[in-house]
Amino acid sequence: MIEQVEEILLVLDDKLSKTLSVLKEDYASVRAGRANPHILDKITVDYYGVPTPINQTSNISVQEGRCLVISPWDTSLLKGIEKAIQVSNIGINPTNDGKVIRLAFPQLTEERRKELSKQVKKMGEEAKVAQRNIRREALEALKKLKTDKLISEDEYSSYEKDVEKSVADGIAGIDAAVAAKDKEIMTV
Repeated sequence: MIEQVEEILLVLDDKLSKTLSVLKEDYASVRAGRANPHILDKITVDYYGVPTPINQTSNISVQEGRCLVISPWDTSLLKGIEKAIQVSNIGINPTNDGKVIRLAFPQLTEERRKELSKQVKKMGEEAKVAQRNIRREALEALKKLKTDKLISEDEYSSYEKDVEKSVADGIAGIDAAVAAKDKEIMTV
């Protein structure tokens, strides 16, 4: 009986931490005015017939804080990388000098910062909704154990508090991630 409860709580903690990890990965691709190589993580280029992430075909470095330099290991990829960046909708036009591609990150306008801040908060809310759904699943599983008379009412109450505490900690982690990204975006 107790093993089933431990399993439920382990799955709960695992899902809560994955939700936070996914949120942080999504935040890495939000442009905050400074050059960030992670903005290219989801952009793929055709590499010998296989869609491959740019970071697996090139060396990406930050130059002077506001410029990304992409040096492909195979220079025949330059045109493909340039085209992939243009259609990716990251809002930056690449410049190709025949050897490397440069992405100059412009200063964000106040209006764009506010827009990005709203987007970041919306992503945070979606992560909180996901965590609440995870809480509901865990509580339903515990309730089933209680109705099957595998755990008592008191044990159920105790485990319910454990679930609530885990979810509260998860939501606090999301709030901290949202605040950190919002601060990064709003810093000029």
